[in-house]
Amino acid sequence: MLDRTQPDPNQSAEDIASDGVPEHVGEDEPQGWRPLNWLKRAGQFFFALSFSSLTRRIVSLNLAGLVALVASILYLSQFRAGLIDARAQSLLVQAEIIAGAIAASATVQTNAITIDPDRLLDLKPGETYGGSDEYSPLDFPINPERVAPVLRTLISPTKTRARIYDPNGSLLVDSRNLENVLRYNLPPPAEKPGIVERGMVAVRTWLNRGDLPLYRELGPENGNGYAEVGDALQGQKRSMVRVNARGEVIVSVAVPVLRSRAIHGALMLSTQGDDIDQMVTAERLAILKVGGVAAAVMIMLSLLLASTIAGPVRRLADSAERVRRRIKARIEIPDFTRRRDEIGHLSGALRDMTSALYSRIEAIEMFAADVAHELKNPLTSLRSAVETLPLARNETSRARLLEVIEHDVKRLDRLISDISDASRLDAELQRQDAIPVDVRRLLTTLVSVANETKLGHDVAVETRFEGRGPTDTFSVTGHDSRLGQVVSNLLSNAQSFSEAGSKVRLTCRRVRGEIEIVIDDDGPGIRDDALERIFERFYTDRPHQGFGQNSGLGLSISKQIVDAHGGRIWAENRAGPLDAEGAPTVAGARFVVRLPAL
Repeated sequence: MLDRTQPDPNQSAEDIASDGVPEHVGEDEPQGWRPLNWLKRAGQFFFALSFSSLTRRIVSLNLAGLVALVASILYLSQFRAGLIDARAQSLLVQAEIIAGAIAASATVQTNAITIDPDRLLDLKPGETYGGSDEYSPLDFPINPERVAPVLRTLISPTKTRARIYDPNGSLLVDSRNLENVLRYNLPPPAEKPGIVERGMVAVRTWLNRGDLPLYRELGPENGNGYAEVGDALQGQKRSMVRVNARGEVIVSVAVPVLRSRAIHGALMLSTQGDDIDQMVTAERLAILKVGGVAAAVMIMLSLLLASTIAGPVRRLADSAERVRRRIKARIEIPDFTRRRDEIGHLSGALRDMTSALYSRIEAIEMFAADVAHELKNPLTSLRSAVETLPLARNETSRARLLEVIEHDVKRLDRLISDISDASRLDAELQRQDAIPVDVRRLLTTLVSVANETKLGHDVAVETRFEGRGPTDTFSVTGHDSRLGQVVSNLLSNAQSFSEAGSKVRLTCRRVRGEIEIVIDDDGPGIRDDALERIFERFYTDRPHQGFGQNSGLGLSISKQIVDAHGGRIWAENRAGPLDAEGAPTVAGARFVVRLPAL
């Protein structure tokens, strides 16, 4: 019994590599093979799609749109601005509370107030002693020793940095320098950031910087260098947003420390560098997760969309390539017309084009066979006459043979001329542009020529235009020379079957959206079995004429020209009076041509 876990010794390595499992897995195989086959086929399908240029373009364009959307969302300008505004407002409220507590803890430095006894003796009645000029009884300088515990208590829960400046802008207290208040894990100044960290800093700086100013640490004596501190020392509260060297957003506010409406200093609160950035980063990570899921879904949908486009297009292209390489074997183009979209339209167009191509090939083959057959007859007769000519015993036989040779040469010349005309007809109709043709003037000219030359027939042609007046237009779109050839062939054909002294009648009328041309003669008519065959190539039925007088291509060329103009041509017999036995008779033949009117 064959072990399923081992490769079949009779199976080639290519089969094992291409299939992954033996091909003879049947109904009794373990159920675990079927999911593997399904996964293998799915992998082959997506592997084939990945090499499709159209698939790559669809996936790339869809992903580019998603990446642009995610990138614009990652910027988070509105969310970030909202966080900054909210943070600034909260810092202002917090700063006002802390400034009030600091003002309440400020004390008068009593040991700095001195009394001059000499001045007390010099006081006049009603005067009071105002103390030293350097100090005012309303001057309550901020005592760092008393403020530090208050500041430590209020700042500890908040993760903010507090700085107190005196009225001159000098730094009095910095929460970062208070012992046992806050601890900051600062990076060692000697360490140089790596490439990854520098890249992250550059990206963060680009995302956060915008038009924000750069934050710089100033010395303890340069508090007025901060715009918000300078405004606070003037009695106004203000907030500022800056970006430090690491691309982190710093929000700072400054409020005056007031007591009894006197400005005793300024309080500046600022956020840590990664405070707002951590919240923004968290939002960006969430957006990246959603973007990753959306990208996976978009890739799957793009592949499915591409499979409905690239797969059928590839099949159509392969079939067209097979048609090009195998002309003799008929290749069917896949039928996707049921899709009712551009692919279905393309499939239908390719199928119609292929059918027309094969029809043209078959027509060319039949035409070549007919030409060979028609040329072979006069050539055979000519060869026999030429071979017999030296054996002629008298002048009568020689003259008869020369007459046969002359007849066959004329027949060959006529056949070659008609065949050449028929072979270049399609190409000529495709090269020339169709123009409006005045059928009235064209028919009038052709009838005049036919009546003047008679073309070897003593048969006149009458013309009649049926309409409401002589100004009615009979116009079609086409090639006037080829349409004239059709009418000339039909007139010549009708004259050749008519008796001398009779007439051929040409009638032109408008029938709904078509121009109808009717040519009637008084000849013997057309046999019922030949009404359709007379338009075949090289077919001729002229019992009253000698063999070889016509090539049989005139009516075939006429039908080809009319079909190329989108019209119709047919033949019928005109009914005559009943004979003595009551049977209908034929009054003559009728050819009808209908062309689309302008």
